[in-house]
Parts: sequence; C-alpha cells; structure tokens
Amino acid sequence: MKQPESLTKRSANRRSFLKKGALGAGAAAVAAGLLPGRLPAFDQGKNDGAPITGGDIAILTFLSALEQVEADLWIQYAELGGPTKAVLGAQGLSTIDLQLNGKSITTGLAPDYVIALQVLDGDMPQYIADNTDDEISHHQFLNNYLASKGAKTIDLSQFAFLPPSRVTGVPQNGRLTNLKQLTVDTKWWTRYRSATQNPDLGGTFENAVPDLARGQHPAIPLSNDDLVLNPDGTPSNHLQAIASTAGFHFAFIEQGGSSLYPILAQKVTNLEVLRVLLSIGGSEIMHFQVWHDKAGNAPNITDGDLSFPNLNSGIDPNNGSSGAADEFQTNLIMPEPTFFLDQKLGPVSIIRPTSTQQGGAVASVVGFVQDGLFLDPATNKNTGIVDVLMRLAEAADDAKRRL
Repeated sequence: MKQPESLTKRSANRRSFLKKGALGAGAAAVAAGLLPGRLPAFDQGKNDGAPITGGDIAILTFLSALEQVEADLWIQYAELGGPTKAVLGAQGLSTIDLQLNGKSITTGLAPDYVIALQVLDGDMPQYIADNTDDEISHHQFLNNYLASKGAKTIDLSQFAFLPPSRVTGVPQNGRLTNLKQLTVDTKWWTRYRSATQNPDLGGTFENAVPDLARGQHPAIPLSNDDLVLNPDGTPSNHLQAIASTAGFHFAFIEQGGSSLYPILAQKVTNLEVLRVLLSIGGSEIMHFQVWHDKAGNAPNITDGDLSFPNLNSGIDPNNGSSGAADEFQTNLIMPEPTFFLDQKLGPVSIIRPTSTQQGGAVASVVGFVQDGLFLDPATNKNTGIVDVLMRLAEAADDAKRRL
C-alpha cells in the first residue's frame, strides 16, 4: 500500500508546482513520449550478467534531460563570464573550444562581468568554461549510451524559447533556462558545516545569504546597462551583486548533482549503468567543491534589497545572534562529519542528502522550479518543460534495484 501512496504524493507535488506553469502545447503528450515504455531486450551488463532494466533506462533518461538543462544554463554563464582573450593571455596557453552540436560557443562577451566574477577567484572564467564543457559532455554521453542500448534519447530543445541576456554579442536564440529571476537557496552552505544535523534524518538548516532565498535576483547582466565599473575600475555594487549571485548559484546547481547521482545509483540494477552513474557523479562532486570554495569570497556589499553578509564575522546573518562561526566560516568547505543512518554509529563525513525523499529526481526538479530556472518572463509562469521533467523524475524515482 505504501507505493501507491508515494506515487500519489509525488503526483500531487508535481501538480502543485504546475499551477504556476503555462504548459506548452502538447507538453503532456511529449512527456509521455519521452518516458521509457516497453523496452527492447537490452544487452547483458558487463561483469555481472544483470540486464539493463526499464528502471535503469528511466534513470539514465532523466539524468540526460537534467544534464541538458544544466548545459543550457552553464552555456549562458560561459557566454558572458567565460575566458576572454585577455584572460587566456594572462592565465596560460589553454584554448577554449566549447562547442554545442558542432558549433563553437563564444565566451567572455561581458568583460566587466568577468572582472566581477574574478573578485571571487581569478580563475573563475576558466572554471566556468570547464564546468560548461563537462555538462555538455554529460548530456551527450548519456544520450549516446541510451541509443547504444536501443533506448530513446532525450531532447528538450522544443522548450528553448526563454530570452537570453541582451548584452552585445550574446546569440539571441531561445534558452531552456532563465537566469534573470533566481531565488537561490543557500542552505547547502550550513548543511555541509553541521556536525549534528543531516537532512536525511530530519535536520534543518539556515541560509548563508538570506536575501538570495527571497525575491528574484539576476545572476547574469540583463543588458549592457548592468556592466558598470567604478572610476577605479572595480565593479559597481550592482554588477558585483550579480556576479556574487552567480557564484552562489553555481554551487546550488552542482550540490544537486552531488546528491542526485549517488541517490539514483542505489536504484540501478546493471553494473555498467552503475559505473556510469558513479563516474559522472564523481565529477559533479568535484564541481560543487570548487564552487563552494569560491562563493565564500563574495564581498560584503549591499545592492538594493540584496545584501551579502560577512560570513566570517561569527554572526548568524539570519537572526543576528553571535557564536555562529562554525556554521558560516568561509574556509570550512570540507564536509563536517555528521550523523548518518543511525546516530549510534557516530559522525562521519559524507555527501548529503542521499535519500530519495530529500534529494531524488523529483526533489531535484522541485528545487530547480523553486530556483526560478523555468520562469517565462512574458507570463511569469513556468514553461512546459516542468511537466516533462516531473514525469521523467517520477519514473526515475520509481526505479527499483533487481537482484
């Protein structure tokens, strides 16, 4: 009886989020067409002889879809904040050869935005380009792997109609994601610093930047008007706030993958599919570690109703109480040992969460929706991609390991 109840709850959860969304024409039909149905006889898995199950395919399909979403948002960051010729000249001989479907992606189109990002770390442009390259490769590989097993590949490009930045030079083709109206949850910051709380055991956490978690904030310059430097060549508070929002958003996006891959790996039957998830998931953890470190360098500034607190002050930015150094100190970026599975076992340093309820496929889509990634500024509603992703997510979460 528990399984139908779980399905009902997830369906209700999906419907509650779709109330804000304007579904594209035929979105439900598209979603049904993308879901794994009756599957062909897949190859036997390497080493253990276990077949690739319908659940394995559902997991791979969902992950490929989510990686396409991530590739879309990272391409926007790279176009504006990736390496410029000046950055390449100063930082080494590595060339930037970002491509999507055989077409080169031009990076660093907003040099003043690059300057603001480099306040967080001088290597930010290179890191952005590398992260973008990784996410493009994840989506392409997963699609290629699905095709090699006789399964349907995934393509969400019909939902790519959201307007990008209007900074000079940015290609004005539609995008899957909106980086102009973000509500960024930064609880991941305190979640990894807590020695007593685990989200899988009911732990609760505070935001590192409370203002980012309310209202809507741009993480990319909307137009050339946002690209303003002070007379001394430093970024204006407004431009720096945009870049710092991006810095915290980078880590928000990548912490989701850090948990999602190990969660779904627990549901996989085929050994080779397990290898795929563990291998890609490891790179997502590397991404998160980098961005977790860089976000802590965001300067203590205020731009309108958005303030970035001094996280090394020992003051809780949520309530002003003192003695909060351990929860917010910027160089505490390695996972603090905390309780796992059972408090009787004692603390251990872990990726968290790793339960389906807290960080599974449906939870990941819900997080992206709450982030504002799919808001259409023309309607202030979510695009039809949400319905498709939710259907794929439910199928992935419902997968069960077969012994």
